Amino acid sequence: MISALNWADARKLWDFQQMGHEPRPCSVGIGLGSHDLGVADATVDLYRRGMFPLIVFTGATSRTTEGRMPKGEAEHYRERALELGVPASAILVEPNARNTGENIRLSRALLAEQAVDVSSVLLVSKPYEERRAYATARKMWPTVDVVSASTDTTLEDYADSIGDAHLVLDMLVGAQQRLLLYPARGFTIVQDMPEGVLVAYERLRDDGFTSRLMP
Repeated sequence: MISALNWADARKLWDFQQMGHEPRPCSVGIGLGSHDLGVADATVDLYRRGMFPLIVFTGATSRTTEGRMPKGEAEHYRERALELGVPASAILVEPNARNTGENIRLSRALLAEQAVDVSSVLLVSKPYEERRAYATARKMWPTVDVVSASTDTTLEDYADSIGDAHLVLDMLVGAQQRLLLYPARGFTIVQDMPEGVLVAYERLRDDGFTSRLMP
């Protein structure tokens, strides 16, 4: 059972996780692999709007996606983009990344192999992982400008689209925990966290939204 307070706390995390960047033209768009094909849709929309000439889809599989995306997240994203009319020549696939750090590192390596000159990247992620994607890229690829983007939706509509509200809140809590822990491990830059966001995170954690927490 998700209480009204749980939803209010989740909205605080949701709002904090989104960077509020205005999309602008970048050298490349990178769609970060996940269970959510909406990331591919958002990437295609930005491509059609002329925000980048080239797409990199990155991602292997995870415990969440191994059943629904057996070919790998990046390959399923690619198939979706092709269905939506993106030419194959505008898509690169990075099929091995299993976390956000590898998404960035391996995409950077692939673009270097392809001799693509990159001064800016538009990262497309799930709505509740914009901030972590941004913080990771800033740490691991400090020479480029980073813009974050995701599907334009509300928390409630997103949960409805996934079909499992509890899982979405679990993932919000897990994303928030990583923002707290990863700077000390050298995975992301440090970011200020408002007290209200920290309280909301702790309350959701204590209420049992814990399936995506790190040990």
